[in-house]
Amino acid sequence: MSDPANRGHSTVDEITSVDPATGEVVETVTTATTTEQVAVLAEAAAAAAAPFEELGRAFRARLLRAVADELEAHRAEIVALGRRETALPEARLNGELTRTCFQARLFADVIDDGGYLEATIDHAGDTPMGPGPDLRRMLVPIGPVAVFGASNFPLAFSAPGGDTVSALAAGCPVVIKAHSSHPALAQLTFRAMTTAAQRVGAPEGLLGIVFGTAAGAELIAHPAIKGVGFTGSAGGGAALLDIINRRPEPIPFYGEMAGLNPIVVTEGAAKARGAAIAEGLVGSVLGSGGQLCTKPGLVFVPRGAAGDALVAEAARLISAAPAATLLNRRISESYRETSAALASRAEVIAEGAAPGAGFAVAPRLLEVDAAKLSADELDECFGPAAVLARYDAAELDTAITALPASLTGAVHAEPDEVQRTAALSALLKEKSGRLLYNGFPTGVLVSWAQHHGGPWPSTNTLHTSVGATAIRRWLRPVTWQDAPEAVLPAELRERHASIPRRVDGRLVLPA
Repeated sequence: MSDPANRGHSTVDEITSVDPATGEVVETVTTATTTEQVAVLAEAAAAAAAPFEELGRAFRARLLRAVADELEAHRAEIVALGRRETALPEARLNGELTRTCFQARLFADVIDDGGYLEATIDHAGDTPMGPGPDLRRMLVPIGPVAVFGASNFPLAFSAPGGDTVSALAAGCPVVIKAHSSHPALAQLTFRAMTTAAQRVGAPEGLLGIVFGTAAGAELIAHPAIKGVGFTGSAGGGAALLDIINRRPEPIPFYGEMAGLNPIVVTEGAAKARGAAIAEGLVGSVLGSGGQLCTKPGLVFVPRGAAGDALVAEAARLISAAPAATLLNRRISESYRETSAALASRAEVIAEGAAPGAGFAVAPRLLEVDAAKLSADELDECFGPAAVLARYDAAELDTAITALPASLTGAVHAEPDEVQRTAALSALLKEKSGRLLYNGFPTGVLVSWAQHHGGPWPSTNTLHTSVGATAIRRWLRPVTWQDAPEAVLPAELRERHASIPRRVDGRLVLPA
């Protein structure tokens, strides 16, 4: 559980922390992790895997609760550093830290429950196919995992985030690739996690961290790594997949990447509450500088007076919005390029305040004819911009069918529009992993029922990266046939009764 990235270097590549508000370097955090150091961390994680699994579920639950407690203990320091290194508001960072601690504790509850193991026992006996052996099946950890921190969630999807704690919950050691947008914060939160791990007596090598793009590439190419979690751009995900595809041993890559997250406003909803929808929409587009993977980037608004009023109110709110400071130079430059490309194809109907210093940009609202939507208007614009697509009822279904998949799809409709809502739901279900009604997709509750994923290109997986079932990514099934009880995991032994199990086809709940 060490951070070797600040000693023993053969290079002088510095990892610096930049203030997005000024664009200036504030401090040198460390130096890039070398090839040799990456190998040491990966091999240490591999060595920790078996001892960590042997410590059992109760230990892992205690570890995750200790991690949450340690992060809470450093709340003021974490939020202050996050504010300086990301330019995100203090309230947002406080909320994100609360979420980060909650999800660590949620996965401790998932471990305690034990249902995630899918423990199944078929006793030996006669079957319609003849005598059957004793078969016992459950999920086991896949081994060391590499987690790539996300720029836009410096806590909940970064070093201490959901990928890390779900992998630990599954019983997998984790090596983190710190994001270049917030290396100091990654270092601080990593140290909090390692302090917690040492306090409960976790194996050495359970947690590691690397810095630098080359180190990240070398990490996922290392044979000790058995799975990868990634949240970021489609281009970044494709580059990592290319490295993984060149490995002699293929491993799972769980990438959460891009999407438009379309919203459909029906004529009834526009008439009944157009101003309220406009207010909620603009809040969702501008929140966190529009740098959320669930930001609504495309909104279908009906033509006619009610739709005109909704559009006018949204334009008024965008025009009054201040400039947004984005997370880093690359995101800022990409936003300017993408929004300029959109402006060449769609009409800019509102623009917020002009940007000042650092990585600030102006919010934008654009309008286009839904019947003329093309691939040029369907690229994700990461930042505070959205496109309103004006439609007639006859052309809406065709436009939705042509959309790329997203993490979410939303419908704003009135209670008496039952058939229309059902028809839109059927279309959007093919394009998204979460369907919302009369709401906005930003804000993803961490819970047992949550799903944060969707068809390609929003993700490349059927699994979720948020919620209790995110643990399933880091597990694989094993069946023991006619095994002596001494070699069985505790959860598959005959008298074990503390978790849900399916025994001879019947679900048996704990007493």
